[in-house]
Amino acid sequence: MKTLDVSAAISTLNELLKYELAGVVKYTHFALMVTGPNRLSLDKFFKEQAAESLEHAQHAGELLTGLGGHPSQAIPEIEETNKHSIEDLLHESLNHEQKAIDLYKILLDQTENRSIYLEEFSREMIKEEEMHSIEIKKMLRDYKV
Repeated sequence: MKTLDVSAAISTLNELLKYELAGVVKYTHFALMVTGPNRLSLDKFFKEQAAESLEHAQHAGELLTGLGGHPSQAIPEIEETNKHSIEDLLHESLNHEQKAIDLYKILLDQTENRSIYLEEFSREMIKEEEMHSIEIKKMLRDYKV
């Protein structure tokens, strides 16, 4: 088994922590902004996404502190597009999920064959984020894509 670059893993876990916390804010905002006949179901969907982002952030934070790192209290700047149609919110959600997948893939590259636990965590998170992307794509089928 190869040696884990602990500082690189901590750095990526910190980026994931910050990004997932940004997801809490983003999805909470989306839940507040969604309107129309699908509001109730989409409000619930976005609130569930916010809660899951918080869980992911906490998990990443536990791992990085377990490795000896210090969790950041920062979140990346969250772009406000001021576009709040359901289609726009779903497209922004899809973009957010893809960026999360990209970050978890970086962690996977850093941990593969170096730490079974971190490798499996990365794979599980990629799986969850890809499943979210598929669901969002299915939701977007009613809109021109």
